[in-house]
Amino acid sequence: MSTRRSVSAARWLNADEESAWRAFLRVMVAVRSGTARDLAAIGLSEPDYEVLSTLSERPDHTSTLGEQADKMGWSRSRLSRHATRMEARGLLRRAPDPTDGRGCLLVLTAHGLDTLDNAAPAHVESVRHHFIDRLTPQDLNAIERIARRLEDPPTGDDRPHPPA
Repeated sequence: MSTRRSVSAARWLNADEESAWRAFLRVMVAVRSGTARDLAAIGLSEPDYEVLSTLSERPDHTSTLGEQADKMGWSRSRLSRHATRMEARGLLRRAPDPTDGRGCLLVLTAHGLDTLDNAAPAHVESVRHHFIDRLTPQDLNAIERIARRLEDPPTGDDRPHPPA
């Protein structure tokens, strides 16, 4: 099949769909860049914060590298490199995984927990400033509904609106 043919077979976005897509991208960029900038001001990256907060919620403040990588949507090697940098800063430590001789556990250190405790109020305020306080309760409910719909595997054309 030629490239020309596959391009013509594409289901192009109509004006409303393209407008919605671009608006979604603008929102993602604005919120993520704002919260990332605010975290950077207190010495953390978004991935640092996600790793710290996830580990703080786990029993014994511990997770496997694989579970954490899956949660973040990262490869194990990418998270391993990031964990090495966090370990050098004393935020976490690695331990052998007793169930997987090739794997390791990520364990939140006392310094990592203190860092998270100090960062959490500023991060929550940042999330409020860049996202929560700009929306109505109805907007927030709509986002929850949309997120659930996008997280479910697609089952053919299951759009909630009739085709144009």
